[in-house]
Amino acid sequence: MSEELYAGLDIGSYAVRIAVGKVVPSADGKEQLHVVGAVEVPSGGVAKGGITDVEEAVSSVSKALEQAERLTGMPINAAWVGISGTQMLAQESRGVVGVARPDGEIREEDVERAIEAARTVATPPNYDIVHVIPKSFIVDGQRGIKDPVGMHGTRLEVDALIILGLASHLKNLTKCVYRTGLDIEDLVFSILATAEATLTSKQKELGVCLVNLGSTTTSVAVFEEGDILHTAVLPVGSDHVTRDLAMGLRTSMDAAEQVKIRYATCLPETVGKKEHIDLAEFGIEGAEPVDRAFVAEITQARMQEIFEKVDAELRKVERSGLLPAGIILTGGGVHVDGCVEAAKDILRLPAGIGAPLGVSSVIDRAHDPALSTAVGLVLWGRHIRGTAPGKGVAGAVFGKIKGLSGVAGTFAKGMKKVFSSFKT
Repeated sequence: MSEELYAGLDIGSYAVRIAVGKVVPSADGKEQLHVVGAVEVPSGGVAKGGITDVEEAVSSVSKALEQAERLTGMPINAAWVGISGTQMLAQESRGVVGVARPDGEIREEDVERAIEAARTVATPPNYDIVHVIPKSFIVDGQRGIKDPVGMHGTRLEVDALIILGLASHLKNLTKCVYRTGLDIEDLVFSILATAEATLTSKQKELGVCLVNLGSTTTSVAVFEEGDILHTAVLPVGSDHVTRDLAMGLRTSMDAAEQVKIRYATCLPETVGKKEHIDLAEFGIEGAEPVDRAFVAEITQARMQEIFEKVDAELRKVERSGLLPAGIILTGGGVHVDGCVEAAKDILRLPAGIGAPLGVSSVIDRAHDPALSTAVGLVLWGRHIRGTAPGKGVAGAVFGKIKGLSGVAGTFAKGMKKVFSSFKT
């Protein structure tokens, strides 16, 4: 049994989550990832995925790390760190190279050069490349090739998706992590890690949209034919429902959050006309009871807005209502009652809730949709370390989506030298 630990750190606006896993033998004799620890602590100093207060963010990460080490009984020295927020961008790129061998056989080195050529793209000022994700290859004009290694040709092209992060955003995040004493294995675009945990290969092949409902942002990733087609981070999330309720009920954010958790629904038609909410049970003295239907209408309006924005992203890639595998909802926001039905209605697609797949655990929280990103980061780390060199494209670049994050890893290691003096 391997005792090597894989840790995933998800620094969100609502909570900091850490998942820890290790590889164990499964019943069929193969290896399986077993989650031995999963913790969640309230987040501070983070808004819309970006660091707003370094000291508070460091304190939150330190608390989560301490709880994770206490839970697992083992020290955690490094982690795969998710990065998200409205500061992330995605753009298309194409790399073109000539095949080096005289006989025209394409080798792994040619694939590496093509991907490197795709990186030489004009980027917005103050943005750094986090991932270079090859979608498909073209050999002498023949399109749709997944693995060109071993084929013959004279010209190799790759269509790639470039994920970019604001340089200051990357620096602030790495600074916070390093000040806790934790090393960074790599920075990973969070929605890609979430896809590792919640989507199957068949769903990605058929065509699917993954929607991660966070507290202040909603991340979207569209897959088709096994490749990522589009990504986006929307500046709205389930916390906006809480704010709407706080204004509508004229109460505090804490009380509104409790009302949302216990009574909110996206389906006003399911609420009885005589259903009322006694706000006194949330510590609001002197407040008159409110109709639950009123709360449902507020919730429905905001959730409809979120899904309309998701549909706008699907229209950008001409996939609105055209994804056979439908919509997979994950993240803490899926706990709002009726969100699946609201997604089906607005997006005109089948919808369901996505929780971490392909992992075993005795911890119930490990299968919570809110932990999908943290568990996905653990799976990401396992896949990268478990990919052996010398096996086609996977060997050359450590997997199409899984391993092409070396740019971010190099960036993080460079930041370690800069911020090493800040460690506590």
